[in-house]
Amino acid sequence: MYLAKIYVTLKPTVNDPQGQTVLGGLQTLGFASVDKVRMGKYLEVTLQEGRRGEAEARVKEMCHKLLANPVIEEYRFDLEEIG
Repeated sequence: MYLAKIYVTLKPTVNDPQGQTVLGGLQTLGFASVDKVRMGKYLEVTLQEGRRGEAEARVKEMCHKLLANPVIEEYRFDLEEIG
């Protein structure tokens, strides 16, 4: 069994209005040193796969089909064996 920790973020060239809103809020609260904020998603997925290669392939497939929009987002993941 494996635990996939998946990080999905907007591509650098894509405008991030949510990040801009958070940036403004942080600066308003006195965090003047904050220069840039990019928002993203973090997911944890447990897979009952027998081999690491199979688990990696399944996570990539999930990201391509549902978890990330390949047009505007990029993803990376860490995979750890948990059982």
